[in-house]
Amino acid sequence: MPIIYKPLSMTINGKKVGPIDVPEGLMMLDFLHEYMDLTGSRMGCGQGICHACVLILDHPDGTSEEMRTCITGAHFFNGKTVHTIEGIAQKDPEDPQKEKLSKIQQAFIDNFAFQCGYCAPGFVNAATVFAEKLMREPIARADLEDAIIEALNHHICRCTGYVRYYDAVRDVILNTPGLIKG
Repeated sequence: MPIIYKPLSMTINGKKVGPIDVPEGLMMLDFLHEYMDLTGSRMGCGQGICHACVLILDHPDGTSEEMRTCITGAHFFNGKTVHTIEGIAQKDPEDPQKEKLSKIQQAFIDNFAFQCGYCAPGFVNAATVFAEKLMREPIARADLEDAIIEALNHHICRCTGYVRYYDAVRDVILNTPGLIKG
């Protein structure tokens, strides 16, 4: 059976990409790795269970969500805007040649919130989506622990680094004005 190629265009980490002819059934994870040389999203389970492969899908209304790339075809993202782990850090305003880690990335380092680091990109993306949600809809301090669990619960860490991941996210939320009510 012949491979059918279709054009694919999207915005990845703020840059327009495409159109690129891509095999019709290619998973997004493979597109990122093989066509874009963006290898930060990881293949863990290949079944969408571990969430090591997630990227951030930005919606036109300003909201975002995590999307599993190991089970979602690349063409699903045609015309859409996404961010991978490589797009989380931003240009340093003091030195545009350098990138500055996001608050979440820095908190993960400060809390040593990883062991092998394999699942870390997925956790960073999940925490980023969570913090963005709280910017729009702050929560009460009393609800924070449950909200962190809900935001990160689908991510699997085989090294069992959960406590440090949760501590890092808690630190960012508590130290970022406007994310907690009252």
